[in-house]
Amino acid sequence: MKVVILCGGKGTRLREETEYRPKPLVPVGGKPILWHIMKLFAHYGQKDFLCCLGYRGEMIRDYFLNYEAMNNDFTISLGKQNHITYHGTPHEHDFNVTLLDTGDENMGGSRIKQTEKYIDDDLFIVTYGDGLADIDIHKLIAFHRAHGKLATVTTVNPASRFALLQFDKTGTVSKYKEKPKMHSWISVGFFVFNKRVFDYLETDPSCVLEHGPLEQLTKEGELVAYKHEGFFYSMDTYRDYVLLNELWRKKKAPWAVWEKKHRTSRGNPHVAL
Repeated sequence: MKVVILCGGKGTRLREETEYRPKPLVPVGGKPILWHIMKLFAHYGQKDFLCCLGYRGEMIRDYFLNYEAMNNDFTISLGKQNHITYHGTPHEHDFNVTLLDTGDENMGGSRIKQTEKYIDDDLFIVTYGDGLADIDIHKLIAFHRAHGKLATVTTVNPASRFALLQFDKTGTVSKYKEKPKMHSWISVGFFVFNKRVFDYLETDPSCVLEHGPLEQLTKEGELVAYKHEGFFYSMDTYRDYVLLNELWRKKKAPWAVWEKKHRTSRGNPHVAL
């Protein structure tokens, strides 16, 4: 099953980092957030990736072209017959990564449509290149197969970033609750799609996945929500960048299911700032 990762956005709210590189290459614990996303899927056996490139996509190409050299010791024999011997094998040696230039200004729906020629299976996965989670991919796929609809979207019930207060006309507070859970569930990506979803998409750069296509699937009763009760966090701002790096540094990164030492308790899975 192919995993499509949307890597083309400009990440304007994280300008401190994305001024110089695409958001998927912004590091968490010294590794691009894109690497962390791939490691999650690989942990569940999904190692065939399609990266939809756009803004500064050439930097993502360079990252993978130089991946072995940057992650291994190596010996290079200089001269007319340049030869490199790598010492050791990275854990990602069996990843299959296809890089597509899907346009600097194209929206997500258009980017996904351009992957159609690479999708051979009936099902494929789509997610954003900036969200980390401890989702059990096996359970997500099983859920999708069980309901038989065209599309599954993963949702979470996040905590508010602010305290909730209730008070009377005099301003006297009768209730104070720090960062309560919100009443609604929100989409966080980690979609599972039937290949027929391509009929709802267009190559037009203005095709936004979350507008026309998902709205039409909803009207037809073909979109089902998967409720994820665990950890999810999106790196939208510099504050998010700092928090995710701090979690990794303290070995409290719930999304690192491939490294038990980074796993933490599920007591407060949705971090709120």
